[in-house]
Amino acid sequence: MPTTMQSKDMAMVSAVGADVPWLAVSLAKALSARSVGAWLVPDARARVGVLLRYAEFVLEHAVRYGQVDMAVDRASLAIWFSHSRRPPLSGQWVYDLRRLLGASASRFAVFHAHVSAAQPNVPHHYLAHVVQGHGVRGDVLAGRLRVLDAAGLPSFAELVGDRPRESLLARCGYQPRSPVLLAPGGPVLWRMWRSVPCAAGADGAAVDDLPRRVRLHRPRARRLLAVSGSS
Repeated sequence: MPTTMQSKDMAMVSAVGADVPWLAVSLAKALSARSVGAWLVPDARARVGVLLRYAEFVLEHAVRYGQVDMAVDRASLAIWFSHSRRPPLSGQWVYDLRRLLGASASRFAVFHAHVSAAQPNVPHHYLAHVVQGHGVRGDVLAGRLRVLDAAGLPSFAELVGDRPRESLLARCGYQPRSPVLLAPGGPVLWRMWRSVPCAAGADGAAVDDLPRRVRLHRPRARRLLAVSGSS
């Protein structure tokens, strides 16, 4: 029986495997409309198909190993993973990307290598993707964030864009940290951190523990790119 979380305007339920094909369309469309989608798949003719396969892959992984909250009409979704420590990026995971995406896999490998390097070192929940349906405010996130607040867990996300303080994530309490530039010629990826309300260290400062700067682990990145088939 799917878990149901009531928000002010809508009910959010936990997605199952049968929801993946429907949700993948929403996620692929959202990625295609963002600058990161154009960077991940420069070929506009191939973009929609590649992003759809990627979305299905991510959602299947999330349903199995994480949590996918969705609106009952599947128009909004949020993909979450729980991390008790910085998770390593699996070579097998990137190999599977190569199998699914072919020559398009190399930039996805770079993207996920940066994301892995940016992860915090403290227990937290990771918001991997969020899609906000028309007419919906922050409700796709509100229920899960209340659960995390009650459990005393912060959360981390990435945001592509040039106005992180005006984003949906900012309205939900996330604060931008130092950005990462996706190379070659890619968009800016902002690290977004949402602290536990009232959580503070001994000196009264908010508990954070995000890496101050993100440095891509180049030997690891080279191995991942080799697995993905990039030169």
